[in-house]
Amino acid sequence: MARRKASFGSVRRLPSRRWQARYTAPDLVRHTAAGTFDTRSDAEAWLAQRRTEIAHGTWAPVRSAVPTLAVYAETWIADRELKPRTRAEYRGLLDRHILPALGEHTLDTLTPAIVRMWHARMKTGPTARAHAYSLLKTILATAVTDDVIPANPCRVRGAASAKRVKQIRPATLDELTALVEALPARYRALALLSAWCGLRFGEAAALTRTDLDRTNGIVRVRRAVVRVNGDVQLGTPKSAAGVRDVRIPPHLLPLLAAHVLEHAAPGRDGLLFPGRDGRHLAPSTLHRVFVPARAAAGRPDLRFHDLRHTGAVLAAQTGATLAELMNRLGHTTAGAAMRYQHASADRDLVVARALSALATGDNSA
Repeated sequence: MARRKASFGSVRRLPSRRWQARYTAPDLVRHTAAGTFDTRSDAEAWLAQRRTEIAHGTWAPVRSAVPTLAVYAETWIADRELKPRTRAEYRGLLDRHILPALGEHTLDTLTPAIVRMWHARMKTGPTARAHAYSLLKTILATAVTDDVIPANPCRVRGAASAKRVKQIRPATLDELTALVEALPARYRALALLSAWCGLRFGEAAALTRTDLDRTNGIVRVRRAVVRVNGDVQLGTPKSAAGVRDVRIPPHLLPLLAAHVLEHAAPGRDGLLFPGRDGRHLAPSTLHRVFVPARAAAGRPDLRFHDLRHTGAVLAAQTGATLAELMNRLGHTTAGAAMRYQHASADRDLVVARALSALATGDNSA
């Protein structure tokens, strides 16, 4: 964070890359501009106006130099480089859950008690409640860093995390086989590649012919498709770690070769899994064929994203280390990768038998 002395007051560059202006007034109180500025010269111009007011005797203290949460949150979200979907999610959390209840409070009047009461009375599910609280806590942490408030009033222990409501059960190999056989031919390679390579749907939907290196058995993940308010946007994967090369299990290569010949869009940059209109495959299109296929496999509860969990379990059962799983799944933190680890019933039986063998000395168990 850059801090520079101006001829009157001071300006500094915030982590958001915007500029903040502050000055000490005749009341001997240090005042901070309610908003931030695009450039250093804008911040200095604001200071020059305050200095002129003081020199002419027209300066008067603002009733509250501290912005409301609504004002500060608007600046906060505008200043950040966010993925389109993340920006839309934050916007929704602010508009639905945070600002209607807390937006008119100036930041210095938000107390732990007010935040705790807001959190307790929020009428939504546990996941949305946790996400809203986490966003508020993050915004106010920036306000602390910016010296707008002395401490963060978000102090509800455990409120930023939500317990998983639904216990995810990844598909077994038999269920995966049955699911793929029930899918139309043009979608089979998509399901298999997503499962065995741990790809997100948006990553798979963005793949082109050039991303598939069949000679070396590698799929190169460089882009992802997201839909925000109905608009299709092509960008980078969810995180920096999402840009990765994933080794393809050799048994998939013949099927992928056949898929490229029969179903991929033409040209070097043709989509590997195009929709019937030639554009990026829509989740709704996949959903229409996935629902009957999962029912045929005896897993009406299975989501397409659960195939990624299947891939994580299969990779873990080969003895892959946590670091290797993180790299394969495209996760930045170990905690994120651990969420995709599941104890399968078959594997638990192997462990149980091995424990009995230790106890009895019977290696045939």
